[in-house]
Parts: sequence; C-alpha cells; structure tokens
Amino acid sequence: MTGRHWLGRLKAEWLLLAFALLTLVLAFVDPQPAAAWRRWLQGPTLAGLAGLLIAIQGIRDSTLVQHAAALLVARAHSLRSLGLLLVSATALLSMVLTNDVSLFVLVPLTVAIGGLSNLPVLRMVVLEALAVNAGSTLSPIGNPQNLLLWQHGQLSFLGFAWAMLPAAAVMFALVAALTWAWLPRDRVALAPQALDRQSVTRGLATLSTVALAAMVVLMEYGHAAIGAGTLLLVFALAAPRSLARVDWLLLLTFAAIFLGLGHLAELPWVDAALDRLDFGQPLTLYLGGILASQLISNVPATVLLLERAHDPIALAVAVNVGGFGLAIGSLANLIALRLARQPHGLRALHRVSIPFLLVCAPLVYIAWRWLR
Repeated sequence: MTGRHWLGRLKAEWLLLAFALLTLVLAFVDPQPAAAWRRWLQGPTLAGLAGLLIAIQGIRDSTLVQHAAALLVARAHSLRSLGLLLVSATALLSMVLTNDVSLFVLVPLTVAIGGLSNLPVLRMVVLEALAVNAGSTLSPIGNPQNLLLWQHGQLSFLGFAWAMLPAAAVMFALVAALTWAWLPRDRVALAPQALDRQSVTRGLATLSTVALAAMVVLMEYGHAAIGAGTLLLVFALAAPRSLARVDWLLLLTFAAIFLGLGHLAELPWVDAALDRLDFGQPLTLYLGGILASQLISNVPATVLLLERAHDPIALAVAVNVGGFGLAIGSLANLIALRLARQPHGLRALHRVSIPFLLVCAPLVYIAWRWLR
C-alpha cells in the first residue's frame, strides 16, 4: 500500500483523527480512573453498532438491497414522489426501529436506487438524515436521548409521544417541503442495468436479514454485546468475506467520539459554567439543549443536562431539534454520510442542515409552547 494511499485514507478519516486527538489530550490534562473511561465508551451502544454493521454488510453482499431497489424504481414515476416515499419510510421506520437502524436499512437502498436511476443520491441521503431526526423525535424508543428521558421522566409511552407530537409534526412538515423543493421535477429515468434482475444470494440474504432482526430485538432488551459477539462468530464461519468488508473504522470513530465528548462534558469548568444558567426557564433550557447538541452531540448533551432540567419533555424537544445543524448534532447524521460514501457529503449536509436548524428551531418552539 503506497504512502499516497495511506495519506488519502488518513484525510478521509479526519473525524476519527480529530476525536482521537481530543481523547489523548484530555487524558493527559485530566487523568481519570478506568471506571470513567468505561462509562464514556458506552459499550452497549458500540456493540449494537457493530452487530448492525455486520448484518447490513451481509445484506449488501447478498444483492438483496439492489434487487429491492430495482423493483421499487421500476414502479416510481417522478423523482419527487420517489423522494417523498423514501423520506416518509425513513421517518416511520425511525419511530419503531430507532434512527440508526432505519438508516442502516434505507441508505443502502437509496444508494442502490441511485445506481439504477437518475435519483440524486447525496441529496436524498441528506434528506433522509433530516427525516430520521424528525421521525425519531415522536417515539420514546426512536433514539437514545428519548429513551433516556422517557425512563427518567417516568412517563407513559403514549403520553411521551403525545407531548412530542407538535415538535415532530413541524420537523417532518419542513423535511417534506424541503424534499419537494430540492429534488428535481424530472421523471425517473432507468439506467440500462435496472432492467437486469440481479440474482440474490438467498442463503446470505436470509442469514443477514435474520441477524438484523435479532440484533434489533437484543438491543431492545439490553443484550447488544451478546448479539454482536454471536454475529461476529457466525459470520466468521459462514460469511468471512462480508465480515472483512465491514466498515470497522466507523466503529473506531464512534468510540473516539464517545470517549472524547464524554470526558469533555464532565470537565469541572463545564459544570461550573452550566451552574450559572437557570435551566428552569423554558427558553434557556431550549437554547441550551440545542447549543450543547451542536457542541457535543445530542445524546451527551442529554446526559449533561438531565439533572438540571426540571421538565424532561422540554429537554427532549431541545436535544431533538439540536440533531439538526452541525453533523455532530446527531450521530445519525454521521452514520448516514458514512453509509452513503458520497464525496463532499459533509459539505452538502451542512449547506442544508444549518439553515434547516435556523428555520426549524423557532417554529418548533412556538408550536410546542402553544400546543402543550
């Protein structure tokens, strides 16, 4: 492997390098016991991500996604209608399967559709990243921050969803409007290879689909590590080539993010700065949750503000809105871009997501305060 190739890989993995450097610097200036590092690493989350990566790679290699894409694109008429269908499916799945799992299902499908038609893949993936943030906002199990706040606030499932409905409705309406305005009016044009039905490797497709479903169930019941270990062993024996193609660097990137941001959020000066703010005021909590999400991502922001927020629903609205804007606002944004593997993806996301946050934030606050 040439030096130029390695330089290219390092440049592509700048996020991993940046957070690895942050982790090392904080470890030097603020040494902490091993228990703190284990807490920041969020082992169950990483194990769940590993299991999902293994299962999705198997589904990709079986060509099941490509086959489904060919069937879907052959029945679509306009790019706008196809885009709205994909955005709606992303939002709905995120309510049930969580935001990251819905991206693992639909982003590979979108990339496959783009290979068979004139669908602008990067635009569609950016829209799906926005849609997954909007859809998961409604459900107590839609994303990690909602799950945490739902349990912490001791609210009923339907009570939480009803309280979040105004915010989620505004978010999805904006995503749908953006989809309609941003995608071309053109009809779907099929590439020649779209007419060729790819044969599906049925054994690998069945194994990988069952693995994905099992991983979701095991994550729901707190057994992500068992699931990931089992899939690692099964795929090492049954599908070693798929296992070798898993994006393990994505897993390392998230480990670095968790360690760096977890440590940063617990620095004494961060605590001191937060103590000066009155989070009993709804607007202060709302803006604080959004700003914290932009700096350290919305899950660490939730943990940071959990004991300071008297209203778990207010904090939930804030950190879910904070998933828009900078890519770091929600780890789902980073997953979407990594799965798509499109050039200049981060730039494209920020061109849309930052203005989206500036429009969405005041509208959500007005709707939530007026309808609560």
